[in-house]
Amino acid sequence: MNFPTNLRYTRDHEWIRVEGETAYVGITDYAQSELGEIVFVDIPTEGETLAREDVFGTIEAVKTVSDLFMPVSGEVLAINAELESKPELINEDPYQAGWIIKVKPSDLSELDTLLPAADYQQTIG
Repeated sequence: MNFPTNLRYTRDHEWIRVEGETAYVGITDYAQSELGEIVFVDIPTEGETLAREDVFGTIEAVKTVSDLFMPVSGEVLAINAELESKPELINEDPYQAGWIIKVKPSDLSELDTLLPAADYQQTIG
């Protein structure tokens, strides 16, 4: 399993990477491996402002559908358009090409409530 130390993690298996005033959000390597083959991503919240832990979309694998939760409050600026035709990017490269949304965080102090890599790794065993 891969746990990049430059990211913060939620207990629901999302990650966030802040770059300036924007942040990228996706699901962890652990989450994609547990879901299996990802076949569809549905993000109806582009342009909306959501609170931390709000559902921003769903991810569908061959055997299940899971909700996706906002790691921090903010506006959903963009979705990864490549996922429409290549949802498997999340399986292949969950931390780079497989990012799901780009957000403008409204309160960066919420990052302090998220787990650093070592703590996230401990929560999943």
